[in-house]
Amino acid sequence: MTTKKLWGGRFTGTVDPLMDAFNASIHFDKRMYAADVIGSMAYSKALCKNNIITEEERDSLLKGLEKVLEEWDSGQFVLKEGDEDIHTANERRLGEIIGSVAGKLHTGRSRNDQVATDMRLWLREEASKLLGHLKELIAVVVSRADREVDVLMPGYTHLQRAQPIRWSHFLLSHAWLWQADANRLSQLIDRLNVLPLGSGALAGHAFSIDRDFLASELGFREPIPNSLYAVSDRDFVAEFLFWSSLTMTHISRIAEDLIIYSTGEFGFVKLADAYSTGSSLMPQKKNPDSLELLRGKCGRVFGSMSGFMMSYKGIPSTYNKDLQEDKEPLFDAVDTLSGSLQITAGVLSTLTIFPEKMLASLSADMLATDLAEYLVRKGVPFRETHHISGAAVKMAEDRESALDQLSVEDLKTLHVSFEEDVASVWSFEASVEKRNAPGGTARSSVQAQIGQLKAWLAHKHA
Repeated sequence: MTTKKLWGGRFTGTVDPLMDAFNASIHFDKRMYAADVIGSMAYSKALCKNNIITEEERDSLLKGLEKVLEEWDSGQFVLKEGDEDIHTANERRLGEIIGSVAGKLHTGRSRNDQVATDMRLWLREEASKLLGHLKELIAVVVSRADREVDVLMPGYTHLQRAQPIRWSHFLLSHAWLWQADANRLSQLIDRLNVLPLGSGALAGHAFSIDRDFLASELGFREPIPNSLYAVSDRDFVAEFLFWSSLTMTHISRIAEDLIIYSTGEFGFVKLADAYSTGSSLMPQKKNPDSLELLRGKCGRVFGSMSGFMMSYKGIPSTYNKDLQEDKEPLFDAVDTLSGSLQITAGVLSTLTIFPEKMLASLSADMLATDLAEYLVRKGVPFRETHHISGAAVKMAEDRESALDQLSVEDLKTLHVSFEEDVASVWSFEASVEKRNAPGGTARSSVQAQIGQLKAWLAHKHA
């Protein structure tokens, strides 16, 4: 038995089988089955509310759609030849279950507004799940920062040792990036939560469908006010793909940090066996494959975004088949982010740190700024103290000694304001504690950050 195409009325010739396969999207858009059925249920109610179908027909449609959904959920739904997309498959199966009344479901509706609605319903749910994973990741980092606030480590610029910081301050720098990602995703969910359904193919609905009722039934904030815009808008896809690319960039950056910190040359951290692999040749190797994959998958997601934007930029107004190319990059980005966020949380929750190696990597030259600031507190202008401290660093280098090995007499040759109390400069703990302005690496500032993020997490979970 040949299945009729939803669009086949004016076509008499056969379609090239290769074109059928080329045109079909069922192999990837079937994952929107629940959104498609839920949208059709609401549409059935709206048709009845407007007296386009009877209550009996509505109830038959709803019962049949529930059966379709049940088959999908249980894995019993059977795809057939001619099911070119999820809409065709669901409507075909609905007709098999309830008969010809299934044909009334599509009254006034186009696959153009149907697919746009399905995608928003689907992404709204998936983005909410990602938001949950992101909050769990932030919670892992905040908890770890709270426990390990005493640990000091080198802070780096240009991958060169710069100033001492708290390990917790390093962790929280990434938590704040992810908090910004979470806020952006929340805003994105709100922006995409508008209703295309009831726009028809492009010109609007011919049967005065109650779009406010549809929006309420499906949990949308409001209907999209222009039908041409409604059926063709995929800005929410582009925005989600950008959000995904940026979030993966933030994951990639901490992955790169931890890859470096886990090397034998640093030895600051060790990954749990659960997130590492070995070498097929070298028995001693423990490779940070989880982190390398996280770093690599950032490029994958960015590629999905750039590829979609190239498809999106060239199409004329309203719906064009090019828009079928929106789903695979979207689905892949959702899957990649879901796995990446959870793997990152797993890595960070099981990571072993070596505080003694971090401390041993601190060196007196990292306190050169503190030496300059010592003189500032004596009333010397900073521009002058910066030069003096630099001269002290050169003196130590010329003598092949550490900066803190210079005597007070040595330092007095550079400026008369140096006194015996300059010895207080050579303390890494004192150095970080001086950075006590909000946002700094002092214990009080770090604990304030932890408190802020805990409050944010509590509010978001309320």
